[in-house]
Amino acid sequence: MMSENQIHTVARQMLERHGQAAIARAARQAVACESKGEDDEAKEWRHIEAAMKIMRGPGQG
Repeated sequence: MMSENQIHTVARQMLERHGQAAIARAARQAVACESKGEDDEAKEWRHIEAAMKIMRGPGQG
């Protein structure tokens, strides 16, 4: 499992690279992992997704 710092680093990098589409990308990754039974990896993607939602701030959709 990634540390909290790693989660936030990945989330920040994804937002910088993909903008708001990064949140959807993380959600798709989580779904793909879940469909393959990779629950731990899916949980990390959900955590990254949540971190990006916090970083974008309120009122951002």
